Amino acid sequence: MAAPPEFKDHFSGQSAAYQRYRPDYPPALFDWLAAAAPSRRLALDVGTGNGQAAVALATHFEAVIGTEPSAAQLAEARPHARVTYRREPAESLSAAPGSADLLTVAQAAHWFDWPRFTAEAARILRPGGVIAVWSYGNCTVAPDVDRLLADFSRDVVGPWWPRERRHVEEAYRGLPLPFPALPAPAFEMRTDWDAPAMLGYLDTWSSVRRCRARTGRDPLDLIAGPLAGCWGQGTRAMRWPLTLLAGRT
Repeated sequence: MAAPPEFKDHFSGQSAAYQRYRPDYPPALFDWLAAAAPSRRLALDVGTGNGQAAVALATHFEAVIGTEPSAAQLAEARPHARVTYRREPAESLSAAPGSADLLTVAQAAHWFDWPRFTAEAARILRPGGVIAVWSYGNCTVAPDVDRLLADFSRDVVGPWWPRERRHVEEAYRGLPLPFPALPAPAFEMRTDWDAPAMLGYLDTWSSVRRCRARTGRDPLDLIAGPLAGCWGQGTRAMRWPLTLLAGRT
């Protein structure tokens, strides 16, 4: 299924980098989602990107459908015997009515036409089914690194963030779920990276890519030296707290 005219593709040009430099979601998150679902027959991961969440769900569910409008992202999708990928937008899904036990959206809900997507979710989820959407903003490393990254995000590439990014900064407060809320524990992503890996992650930011394309200058040149200076040698522990909204039909 082709992407709708309103689809805004901010990531196809960096699909391989997105696969390499985005941290993995915590296994405890998927343990909790599977336990909350009414059964484990079918999970749907919408806006699946490279299939990161879909493959994690496949360890718990008999079948997983990962949907994504970007052909380039799907070309990088992680294969799994229980995951089927479909190229389709979040607002027009091909899954059968009442078929899904769980519907997830990982770091993508802010790009959707929210009323159309939630109507699709209500159609596809079975009675008692669970919907969960989550996002993450800047990571935390150490005070000096955190300040540098915050300044870079706000002052250097801030004007180049797509307007939908505000939903991430607002912890999805502007994207209410039209389902009874399901209380969720706190989760966070963790990894250990060196400074070059951190630069690789920054290069996946849509604001960095837009700034480079529209100005002809690489904003990473402004942060590479200061980042290496405060990072030091070797790896550092990094944390991304997740904003998680969950509901049950």
